[in-house]
Amino acid sequence: MNEVYTDVVITYPAIWYTVVVLFGLLLGSFLNVCIVRWPALESVVSPRSRCPQCTNLIAWYDNIPVVSWLALGAKCRHCKLPIPVRYPLVELGVGLIWGWAAWQYGPSVEMLRAAVFFTILLGIAMTDAREYIIPDEFSLGGTALGILFAFAGGDLPWMQAVLGAVVGYGLLWLIAVIGSKAFGEDAMGGGDVKMMAMIGAFLGWHGVLLSLFLGALLGTLIFLPLKLMGREKLVPFGIFLAIGAAACWVAGGTIIHWYQTTILGV
Repeated sequence: MNEVYTDVVITYPAIWYTVVVLFGLLLGSFLNVCIVRWPALESVVSPRSRCPQCTNLIAWYDNIPVVSWLALGAKCRHCKLPIPVRYPLVELGVGLIWGWAAWQYGPSVEMLRAAVFFTILLGIAMTDAREYIIPDEFSLGGTALGILFAFAGGDLPWMQAVLGAVVGYGLLWLIAVIGSKAFGEDAMGGGDVKMMAMIGAFLGWHGVLLSLFLGALLGTLIFLPLKLMGREKLVPFGIFLAIGAAACWVAGGTIIHWYQTTILGV
């Protein structure tokens, strides 16, 4: 970012953070639309936002992130049926993501890279939890964005971003093929494979390995006890990959250093 923006942040930090968080809240509102419509192969542009129960159009003043949900008492103005709490939570989550990125990195390409990456991870986690689907708009679109940020001057060099995307896709594709042959059924969804390409584009190939390890570890800790109790359940692996990737971004260096010094004794 240029010096003008930097001076604004230094002189008026409260205004800077407020603008960034408000933008995140608005983006969170749009992300809610993507979470609902992309798995259903619907446009996120048209038609306008409607109540899913009564199909009445939602007025702009009833569509203000978080505030409208609270003002309406978590109910549709027309049919009075409940509005799920996930809507304001997603809006608030994206607002906090952008606020955190602004605080952590200041006005920079890296700030945008971090905020966009975590926003995509949240969108993937929500769609996979609801529909067991990871839309290509998140995974393939996110891969393209990750590589573009690398070319634009993000902390990850562009060659590392491209290599990370290739390794992420290839590694999970190989695991999916081997798993399918070993167990006689699909061991990994295509969405998970493309998601790892996106993670690699943002984190590089080292991040791919750590994110996959952390995601698999968390998924095993949660679903293995259920399996042992005879409660078979389809695993939305994208949620755990998203958590693993987020942890890798925040603390990947610390985790790797701990592993090298404590486990390997290097």
